[in-house]
Amino acid sequence: MAKGVFYCAFSLKKGADAAGFLVAAQRLNDEYISKQPGYVSWQQLYDGEKWADYLTFETMEDVKAFEANSANAGALSQEFYSFINLPSCVVRYYTVEKEYK
Repeated sequence: MAKGVFYCAFSLKKGADAAGFLVAAQRLNDEYISKQPGYVSWQQLYDGEKWADYLTFETMEDVKAFEANSANAGALSQEFYSFINLPSCVVRYYTVEKEYK
């Protein structure tokens, strides 16, 4: 079965501290996301203007369960999202069809 990917491109709020954002992301990952069923990895991408979260799970079902249960992260997710310009978010779902190493 193909791995599932949750991809979200976004901008930080004007004046948001990128270092503080990365600390909040690390805390969210360590205390919540990495403990979700099927979790493989979370990569944060940055092109100098836009950010993107690239989360990989064992299956697309794991991706959907992660998203459905994301409110359970409580204060951790509130802190993380406080840095993000929410209207800028563009979410996509992918399956990994082929992986090259």
